[in-house]
Amino acid sequence: MGRIEGVKKQRVGIIVSDKMNKTRVIRIERLAQHPLYKKRIRKFVNIKAHDEKNEAKLGDKVRIMETRPLSSDKRWRIIEIIKAHKE
Repeated sequence: MGRIEGVKKQRVGIIVSDKMNKTRVIRIERLAQHPLYKKRIRKFVNIKAHDEKNEAKLGDKVRIMETRPLSSDKRWRIIEIIKAHKE
């Protein structure tokens, strides 16, 4: 089975770095089951995403969507800020 054309992946994560211009580092968390002990463990991946207006700040919860390659390691863009972090 191939992927359906036009359907993009979406993920929700927390911004862990906003030091770069128009780029945010987002931490995506997922739960996986240990193959032997069957305990559920947390696994993380950090993804760089494009933020055109530099709106998202450190600690914000955001939704990102897959897009064309924007740089050597940016393949995602921020589509909405779900919850702003309280300062």
